[in-house]
Amino acid sequence: MLQQKTSLQQIVMRSMMTRPILRFVVASFVVLTMVNYGVCELKSEAEWWNWRGPNLNGTAAAGQTPPTTWSETDNIIWKVPVPGRGHSSPIVVGDKIVLSTADESAKTQSVICFDRKSGAQLWQTVVNKGGFTAKIHTKNTHASPSVTTDGTHLFASFNNNEAVQLAALDLSGKIVWQKKAGDYMPSTYKFGYGPSPLVYGDTVIVSSEFESNGFLAAFRGSSGQEVWRTQRPKFNSYSSPIVGRVSGRDQLLISGAELVCSYDPSNGDAMWKCPGTSKATCGTMVWSKDIVFASGGYPKKETIAVRGSDGQVLWRNKEKCYEQSMVYHDGYLYAMNDGGIALCWKGDTGEEMWKSRLGGPVSSSPVLAGGNIYVSNERGKTFVFQASPTGFKAVAQNQLGDEAFATPAFVGNRIYARAADRSSGKRIETLYCIGR
Repeated sequence: MLQQKTSLQQIVMRSMMTRPILRFVVASFVVLTMVNYGVCELKSEAEWWNWRGPNLNGTAAAGQTPPTTWSETDNIIWKVPVPGRGHSSPIVVGDKIVLSTADESAKTQSVICFDRKSGAQLWQTVVNKGGFTAKIHTKNTHASPSVTTDGTHLFASFNNNEAVQLAALDLSGKIVWQKKAGDYMPSTYKFGYGPSPLVYGDTVIVSSEFESNGFLAAFRGSSGQEVWRTQRPKFNSYSSPIVGRVSGRDQLLISGAELVCSYDPSNGDAMWKCPGTSKATCGTMVWSKDIVFASGGYPKKETIAVRGSDGQVLWRNKEKCYEQSMVYHDGYLYAMNDGGIALCWKGDTGEEMWKSRLGGPVSSSPVLAGGNIYVSNERGKTFVFQASPTGFKAVAQNQLGDEAFATPAFVGNRIYARAADRSSGKRIETLYCIGR
């Protein structure tokens, strides 16, 4: 898409030197193209601006051929220690790799940046000090939401002082603005916070879902000014909102509170909703051209397909992907559940194509790259298998450290993975650049 965008810009520039009517037609075509495809389609596929990648759907840019095998020594371009602890996934913007992290002893929450070529740490900015929640789930951290970017600003959200705190930084690590996006004060399930922020147009969207005052809200990326706010059902849930181009329009998708919901990302108005999944979900929804898919969670198990035009349920089953998001590719839906079982369903009917036990537990999400699906379990093992509906076809198994919760980024035939190791008796987090 970067090449397409650049070529469109070149056409506009050439048109400026021709007749005025041609200049008008070409410029109008570019504007309409940008509107029709939505902001997510204009992101550079040479980068990884969101934890779900350049397509926001768990798929890497087409044509990539990342390694399928690696170890602590093989196919490692560089590796660098990550201070603190966090489960946020790396994002890649230009020559920078950005993560969030938390120092639990110093009670600080930070954004940290590494050089994409060498792995050298470029800067670390403390966003919050103190205000840590007294209790979170043992598998959660105080830096689980991934950072996102519009290419100019970095946006990071943290649970701090019983609220969702949202900060915008420039690419050099300077805080541009910071504000309380809204309350986050769960009273029953004190598991902590997890949803990642999302850039849409000139706004950044955040969610907070708990028993009394949950919301979706959008803020102006340049200033932090609130643009819209929509109330969410009163129940704890942990899904990240996402925008997909479904049934010819941009839809803000989120599941949880026993609902699958679609909102207008420009103003927060509800488009449709239908009963589905479970009370609590963690995975981000995925979509095809006309169908959206969601899974959860707690207390019941369900995966569901919903028609994107009106919210009508197309199929449902009793499989559960609570922590993980899924991947849709070429008519089929691929998933890895909490217990480490990989599954494939036909997207439009729900027909199970295959099921294979790989090994869990699993909290990270699968990513499609180069025709293969990569997914790590919590013990640091990454499974690679073909995205094929004709049967499970294993490609490789790889081990890094002994703990993996973050989903890797895939850019330029390289993989940027965050893992940890406790074998020395002390937990050490590492950011790896995997490539040939």
